[in-house]
Amino acid sequence: MTATSEGEDDAILMARVADGDRAAFALLMQRHLGRAVALARRVTGNAAAAEDIAQEAFLRVWRKAADWQPTAKVSTWLWRIVMNLSIDQTRRIKPDPLDSVPEPVDPALDPEAESARRALRRALDAAIAGLPERQAMAVRLCLVDGFSQAEAAETLALTAGALESLLVRARRSLRLTLAHHAEEGRAS
Repeated sequence: MTATSEGEDDAILMARVADGDRAAFALLMQRHLGRAVALARRVTGNAAAAEDIAQEAFLRVWRKAADWQPTAKVSTWLWRIVMNLSIDQTRRIKPDPLDSVPEPVDPALDPEAESARRALRRALDAAIAGLPERQAMAVRLCLVDGFSQAEAAETLALTAGALESLLVRARRSLRLTLAHHAEEGRAS
């Protein structure tokens, strides 16, 4: 199914959901739940909170289906709901320090390489967390979650140019922060 026909199909499903069709809602949820959870997890850094956020987002879709306007794709509307709920969650609760969350060890990597990979990941996560909120959201959507720039711009209610500007500034900040991290690593 092409993205266009999927979007059109989603619009048909939303019209049915607005009429109270549970089967259409189940199909819409089945189609988008995985990505909704993944997006919420990326923003919040918490798998349990991400599942709760995705559930709440789909409850809102069910309750507000009649309010949806076909001027936006259903998925864009859903990602905006997930993003808003995720941002609200991160503002309420500070996440656990990254050091307290153990990462599974890949047996293919030697311990030194694994340690370096984890340190780089922590540095990258910290660098993204240190960005201004809108830059961090743009980076997460485009560079971490794999959204196209058009989808990310629509999700964040930005023009393509504004999103590109956010990404340019974010990449510059990340390069500087990670270069500083690399220098500290060489000095120690």
